[in-house]
Amino acid sequence: MFHEFAVTQAASGLVCLEQLHRFFGVGAVVANRRYDNHRDPLFRYVVRRRSDLLERVIPFFQQHPLIGPKQQDFEKFVRCLELVQAGAHLTVDGLVRIARIAETMNRKKPRRQLVGILRDHTPDIQDTG
Repeated sequence: MFHEFAVTQAASGLVCLEQLHRFFGVGAVVANRRYDNHRDPLFRYVVRRRSDLLERVIPFFQQHPLIGPKQQDFEKFVRCLELVQAGAHLTVDGLVRIARIAETMNRKKPRRQLVGILRDHTPDIQDTG
């Protein structure tokens, strides 16, 4: 299980991603694989280190909230990260709580896939919902 803050842009937005990287001073800009029929390459600014997320990225977006539906996903992301920071991911109940939040976020994962992820970390987990 890992957490990731990511901003994806086509090649024409690469400068913007590089500016984000310089601004936050953490993370990386990486090439991103395309799984659709577009030809323009994609790039992503990604931050995965928990301390970078908690100390740099999250405080910025809490002071400067996103406008639109991404704000709700960001708040859920923060809640999941707080649960992981508190060690909730180390228990079956905690993993289920995190999975239930993740299930409602952008790029919603099907319940079957979330249960599979949980089973990888806690072999006794059952799909109760």
